[in-house]
Amino acid sequence: VQLQASGGGSVQVGGSLELSCAASGRSFGTYAMGWFRQAPGKEREFVAAISKNGRTTNYAGFIEGRFTISRDNRKNAVYLRMNRLEPEDTAVYFCAADFIAGGSATYLATHSREGDYDYWGQGTLVTVSS
Repeated sequence: VQLQASGGGSVQVGGSLELSCAASGRSFGTYAMGWFRQAPGKEREFVAAISKNGRTTNYAGFIEGRFTISRDNRKNAVYLRMNRLEPEDTAVYFCAADFIAGGSATYLATHSREGDYDYWGQGTLVTVSS
């Protein structure tokens, strides 16, 4: 699968953005999906993950209810809605896919490690200014 992230941009503190990740290829519903981010000078970190059917989600602790991950399997897309953005959210945001053959479409392992994912998009830059 190939992943294309978009929707990044510049926003002021407290603002909102919605990132999108379009997936090409077949059987999008066989992938658990995740978002990671990498701030300047820092390592890439986990943001959120979603199960194959979108019914189960997992978030990093720092999100504190500000972000929402969702997906639309008919459109082969996963989204990250980000509200109440802070300067610390400035980063390049990456979407990632983990192929899972069989099993429950609702089940989601933690999926918080980079090694949990098989495919990565190119990233989209989010800049939050005060």
